[in-house]
Amino acid sequence: MTRVELRTDVDGLVDELADVDRETFSAPGYDGDPDDIARFRDEQLLKHAPRKGFRIATAHDDGLLVGFAYGYTGEVGQWWTDRMLRLAPPDVHAWLGGHFEFVEIALRPRWQGKGIGSAMHDCLLAGLPHDRAMLTTWQDETRPARVLYQRKGWRPLADVEDSTVMGLRLPVPG
Repeated sequence: MTRVELRTDVDGLVDELADVDRETFSAPGYDGDPDDIARFRDEQLLKHAPRKGFRIATAHDDGLLVGFAYGYTGEVGQWWTDRMLRLAPPDVHAWLGGHFEFVEIALRPRWQGKGIGSAMHDCLLAGLPHDRAMLTTWQDETRPARVLYQRKGWRPLADVEDSTVMGLRLPVPG
């Protein structure tokens, strides 16, 4: 049985997270670049984990980490937010700064198509203090992550280079 839980740190998980990332994005259809996969472990994850609002939803099956989704509070002065301010049309700018930045979702191929990605998505976004979330994904509407985002109510805001910027209005806890 797969268990999804929310954490605010990656202590003791970095190698397992990197393994899930590698397996997910090396699969056919993704063909991840080995340098990008190494960069996830050695740079991206360690830079993102200390950020304000960082949280990660992890999925375990019989003790094996099979997937994760993570994000943090996106702010002006961070690479992605500043990049979107430069490249996205002005109507997207109101979404930027103070948003929840949904950075990545990864699920080992064998566990895909079983509702685990959906459960991680919902766990990650549950109870956030933000009123909106943002992400970039492939423009190809048939990619599994893009299909999931659209099913969950994310809407395309703009195409930027080879990606689509998507936004989701979040319920603000009362």
